[in-house]
Amino acid sequence: MKLGMGLYRSMLTPEMFRFVRQIGATHVIVHLTDYFNQPDSWATGSGGDAWGVTLNQDKLWSYEELRDLKAALAAEGLELAALENFDPAHWSDILLDGPRKAHQMEGLKTIIRNMGRAGIPVMGYYFSIAGVWGRTAGNAARGGAQTVDFVEASLPPETPIPNGTVWNMVVDPNAPPGTLAPVSRAAMWERLRYFLSELVPVAEEAGVRLAAHPDDPPLPSLRGMERLITQHHHYQELLDLVPSRANGLEFCVGTLSEMTEGNIYAAVEHYSRQGAIAYVHLRNVRGKVPNYHEVFVDEGETDMLRVLRILHQHSFEGVIIPAHPPRR
Repeated sequence: MKLGMGLYRSMLTPEMFRFVRQIGATHVIVHLTDYFNQPDSWATGSGGDAWGVTLNQDKLWSYEELRDLKAALAAEGLELAALENFDPAHWSDILLDGPRKAHQMEGLKTIIRNMGRAGIPVMGYYFSIAGVWGRTAGNAARGGAQTVDFVEASLPPETPIPNGTVWNMVVDPNAPPGTLAPVSRAAMWERLRYFLSELVPVAEEAGVRLAAHPDDPPLPSLRGMERLITQHHHYQELLDLVPSRANGLEFCVGTLSEMTEGNIYAAVEHYSRQGAIAYVHLRNVRGKVPNYHEVFVDEGETDMLRVLRILHQHSFEGVIIPAHPPRR
């Protein structure tokens, strides 16, 4: 097992790279998507020189950009282990079954080939339209640290998703007024089948593993959209859809612990024994949907040492990163 850190786009600076090494991590998982609509100052030296390339979210991630990012991390003694999440603009019509899905699929194939050429071995993704929604700030962690809650009584109304929106991000500002029609799990499953059947062969050739994140929160439906990976056994359905080492899992222990069925240790055993886990998010919680609280990794209901021992028993050699750590 390898210790890593997840870095958002705004954190791609030499100062942060050195911090990651100083705390003992050796690998990094990078989010190139700007979820927070931050300006591009991170790439122009504000607050410290970044790795030097301003990413245009309307363009595909090029080989040169990925090569330079990998080299910048290597210069600080770090290995780029994975990218996490395609930009919604890269695959919105694949998720929505829209008219540009074939065009967007060619773009995803280009990204995967660029990753393989740059030597980046894993692409994490989350196949969802509604994305992450409904979580609120809480202080259930030790010492009142700020963390994330999902509490049924405090949820906002599940309003329909506006046209042109995926993952709570606007991908088409010129979309007509109105909202997206509800989508069934069967329809989402067929969209996932298309995604995997097209992309897994390319990933195999490029030497890249695709790694699927479960639905967070793991509710069967959200804002009119039924969801895919909301119980432990759904991961197996995904693996069986297109059997390949390139079809793997972004194994989020926290999300799996929030699910209402199954045993988290049995799930770790089942998927690590298959060698299906590409990398791991370690996050601990108290409770399950529709009511749970994220807490420090050592104080929730999941025994993380037991999880690590199971992974070690099955020779897991991937990267483990903390997820959603509480803040003071």
